[in-house]
Amino acid sequence: MADSRRIVFAGTPEFARVVLAGLLSGPEPVVGVFTQPDRPAGRGRKLQSSPVKALAEAHGLAIFQPESCRDPEVPGILRALQADLLIVVAYGQILPETVLHAPRLGSINVHASLLPAWRGAAPIARALAAGDSETGISIMQMEAGLDSGPVLWRRSLPIRADDTAASLHDRLAELGAVALREALDRLWCGTLTPEPQDPALVSYARKLRKAEGLLDWQQAATLLERLVRAFNPFPVAHSQWRGQIVRVWSARIGVGCGEPGRILALHPDGPEVACGEGSLILTRVQPSGKSALSGGDFLRGYRLAVGEALG
Repeated sequence: MADSRRIVFAGTPEFARVVLAGLLSGPEPVVGVFTQPDRPAGRGRKLQSSPVKALAEAHGLAIFQPESCRDPEVPGILRALQADLLIVVAYGQILPETVLHAPRLGSINVHASLLPAWRGAAPIARALAAGDSETGISIMQMEAGLDSGPVLWRRSLPIRADDTAASLHDRLAELGAVALREALDRLWCGTLTPEPQDPALVSYARKLRKAEGLLDWQQAATLLERLVRAFNPFPVAHSQWRGQIVRVWSARIGVGCGEPGRILALHPDGPEVACGEGSLILTRVQPSGKSALSGGDFLRGYRLAVGEALG
């Protein structure tokens, strides 16, 4: 294998920024960074750079922000950069084969699941919601299909009982940087062995929708507790209450039972709500238009009563 190891990185959100930060501490030159165009954000709708762009600017890297990577100029940019490898991490666009094959060694992806489980946009939340006991990072050779290429390297990570999508995201991002370093060291030595994905084990992590956050109190408490964690920080689990929406940021399993959606008891750390099976104690909530507060403060501030209904 030639000594040239010129890398182009493509990524956008915080997860990708953490992986890029790890890559920048390595020996390979990062000769260009692709990231999504600046988007309006916040109340003022001012244009905001992606976390990856901010890091790339701080390191004086060449930055490219095409509206679409189907632009015929994109493969030409990669060739002009003399890219040996394109590393893609949560970039946010489907890359055509002309882009994937433009670098000398093609393109690899850092994906936050143990492929072939949870291909797609929301692998962290879907693994949590499904009750998986572990997840991890897969370094995959990219091809035209959705996360379907052969896996080059894996690192697993146990899912903790108190993990939210936010906490698991942060741990996986750090593991992603480590796994990428391990994979690159082996790639340059020629010791990586591509492993085709087993079609029988494929599952898909579809994009999260706001409507999914609405809690169905007819469901079992064990499922609802997982959803509360899986939907933190987006789309955030929520329920109808007194004609408005109350968001549920954290909850724990209770011991009571009763009519689904009814408040069974008032605990120091929050109201206990009956579910289709078991109950859930709401330990951190956010009434509409207000800041999040502890379940106990919610009880005291809004004078909830046993028998009151949610949903």
